[in-house]
Amino acid sequence: MILNVLQFGRVPYSEGLELQKTLVEARYEGRIGNTLVLLEHPPVLTLGRNASRANIVASDEFLAYRGVEVHEINRGGDVTYHGPGQLVGYPIFDLRSFTPRLGAVEYVRMIEEALIRACGDFGVQTTRVAGRTGVWTMAGGSVQEKKIAAIGVHIARGITSHGFAFNVCPDLRDFQLIVPCGIADREVTSLEREADPAPAMEAVRNAVARQFGHVFQSQVLWIETPPDLLPELARAAGTAAANADL
Repeated sequence: MILNVLQFGRVPYSEGLELQKTLVEARYEGRIGNTLVLLEHPPVLTLGRNASRANIVASDEFLAYRGVEVHEINRGGDVTYHGPGQLVGYPIFDLRSFTPRLGAVEYVRMIEEALIRACGDFGVQTTRVAGRTGVWTMAGGSVQEKKIAAIGVHIARGITSHGFAFNVCPDLRDFQLIVPCGIADREVTSLEREADPAPAMEAVRNAVARQFGHVFQSQVLWIETPPDLLPELARAAGTAAANADL
């Protein structure tokens, strides 16, 4: 099985939603194979189906002053922050294409596994925490686990969208705008803080794509020019190119 990997730069969140919509329809129609989109977003807060707006700590006025958008979306989970330095991944997979077909819980566990392995590539030991979806640093002694990657997915007609937010080198102070994923008793962290030396974003993208290939037993195929996969992606590719140096 082939796993297409599309790499974009920094894409506005609203355009990321349109990109996913286009890819989901194409995957459902069988015009493309399973595809992993890797990109970054400008600062934005997203509220999943189970989110409480009370978990946004900052006022609407302060968010507007900072230029932080807020989007209510159809993924699972609570409130999440996205911003520069965070690798966001949108797997557009047909769960029926795997043998046996993947269920929702198994699919999320496999995303966690791919990110756990990617962290290990940079010497950072991470794990799962029962009842708390995502990827966490290891606890030990008086040190509590910290969240390094958040996961929230949507599945309709067997096709997945949304996905994960992996903290590579974001400004962690921005997480003070929210109660991340509604969890008030744990901190967030990043590869930049946990790894020595801190890896470059490009190296992390490569590691994540490679580990997704391993976990989902697929051959990774990097699509250098997004319209080569789907002509409708020309606009998104142009936006990402325009934002590449921001």
